[in-house]
Amino acid sequence: MPIREGGAAEPLARSANVIWRNRVEAFAERPAFHFRGGDAWQSLTWHQADQQAREIGAGLCALGLPPGARVAMLCQTRVEWVLCDVAMALTGLVSVPIYPSSTNDQCAFVVEDSGASAVVVENREQLDKLSALAERRPEMRFVVVDPEGVPPDPSDPMDRPTTMTLTTLRQRGQRWMAQNPGQIDELADKVGPEDSFTIIYTSGTTGQPKGVVLTHHNLVSSCASAVRAFDLRTSDLQYLFLPLAHVLGREVEWAPMIVGAQVAFAASPARIKYDLVEIRPTFMAGVPRVFDKLYAAIQGGAEQGSKGRRALVRWAFAVAARWSLAVSARNKVPRGLRLRRALADAIVLAKLRRRLGLQRCRFLISGGAPLAPEVAQFFHGIGLLILEGYGLTETTAAAFVNRSGNFRFGTVGPAIDVIDWRLASDGEILLRGASVFGSYHANPEATAEVFDGEGWFHTGDIGVDDDGFLRIVDRKKDIIITAGGKNVAPQKLENALKAHCQLVNQVVVFGDKRSHCVALVTPSESAIRAYGSTVAGAADSPELKRAVAKAIDDVNAALASYETIKSFAILPADFSEATGELTPSLKVKRDVVATKFAPVLAGLYGLPSAGRQQ
Repeated sequence: MPIREGGAAEPLARSANVIWRNRVEAFAERPAFHFRGGDAWQSLTWHQADQQAREIGAGLCALGLPPGARVAMLCQTRVEWVLCDVAMALTGLVSVPIYPSSTNDQCAFVVEDSGASAVVVENREQLDKLSALAERRPEMRFVVVDPEGVPPDPSDPMDRPTTMTLTTLRQRGQRWMAQNPGQIDELADKVGPEDSFTIIYTSGTTGQPKGVVLTHHNLVSSCASAVRAFDLRTSDLQYLFLPLAHVLGREVEWAPMIVGAQVAFAASPARIKYDLVEIRPTFMAGVPRVFDKLYAAIQGGAEQGSKGRRALVRWAFAVAARWSLAVSARNKVPRGLRLRRALADAIVLAKLRRRLGLQRCRFLISGGAPLAPEVAQFFHGIGLLILEGYGLTETTAAAFVNRSGNFRFGTVGPAIDVIDWRLASDGEILLRGASVFGSYHANPEATAEVFDGEGWFHTGDIGVDDDGFLRIVDRKKDIIITAGGKNVAPQKLENALKAHCQLVNQVVVFGDKRSHCVALVTPSESAIRAYGSTVAGAADSPELKRAVAKAIDDVNAALASYETIKSFAILPADFSEATGELTPSLKVKRDVVATKFAPVLAGLYGLPSAGRQQ
């Protein structure tokens, strides 16, 4: 397989600090960030944000943290997260994000493995996760974002002189800057391209998480390329709800800063649908599950109302689908179809986009897992283009991405312009380039395992070159080899069933070293509403079993015989991070599912009561 080279890139900023300084100097009094304070939206200008970030950075210096020290961040996505991130960059510190949904043990592992000297936590709940760590590490500093999160009881083991609010830290920073004028700028100037910017821990789907060390050069290269790929503009307004512990969240945190686009932060997941109507963003990023749920909600809403209304919406969606197929196939759209699409837009689709708060949206970004092509095609038809990409923590998020003027559904697009790539003989995707990491933190053995002698990073994913567009087949370790020696990509089957059947939420296909493939399925919210008031109730419904069986038959019709799903079981509970089946980034832990539901899988492969569920 020949090497596909990235294109020429423009000169890069020396560090993230240069990106920040350029934006503050050029756009000082323009709004930078929007967030909810009480019942209203509030804003920070670039100058105000810079002042707060400097105070936080100076406060960390006042705690005695030298450049290169690690500071963990255990916090939901909010403006303070970004201000702390900038503060650490300005002072040469290294941020270590932790998913706020992590358990006590997971939090302690990241803090200790990274060697963090301090932790910024959101509130008392997050602080309590580290109480055992605080007992072992009395020198550890804790900064709490929410003032009420600081323990008020002197007998509390967390109530120590090294535990303080973010407000107190800023006040210390103000005094430190008064005593050390110009020091923040000096520290920021000393940060170079090869200095560490962050250590992000992998999701741990196949074992203990590894700390991916990303440099300022990695970050700047990736974000500058994203600006070019997505054509980000100063006039853009992003709605940000992705966890900033995820590498995609970090990319869409920093890339808008290059052009001075504004960012509005979600107050909570429950407020997203209300925030969108109020903010009316021009773009936002999400994982496929977000778009799957939105798709299901739209389809469910289409079946509401009078018979005439339902018929009109179905007609508009059908026209939109035909138009999207023609456009995405690069065919000339017939004049009649263009007129019908314009009419459908005027009477149905534009109203739908306004109801969603996406009437100004130029594009949506999907990453973190495969997006069903049918979902992407639907949204494109109604006027919302989802640009799917592919990347890893090790590649500083996107390594491939579709573009507004160059997309192909079912693929993750061409490579970004700072990446070279090739496919190994077995189809594994190999990458090199400015945004590819150099090492795992304190883990030379793991680093050596993923780089070959020519410097290619072995991603562990299997892909197909579709005329310059990359099509992801599956994780190399997840490929099923049946007892008959046939290779089956489970994600292909799983995504096909989820796209075809709105009644299923999660699908996990098994069949390694077996004669055929089987599937474990969890009911969707639509299934629960239609067939039972609970997940368990829906799972017991004969009607749901028949509906899922029909959907599997439909999917099987397009597959080779060795790929088909021969039997399935509907589980009485959904997967979650809390119960162990999902990672913080919502990826399924196949090994955990296989172990937890081993009796169910055994039944599908031979118990007298197994067989094909009807």
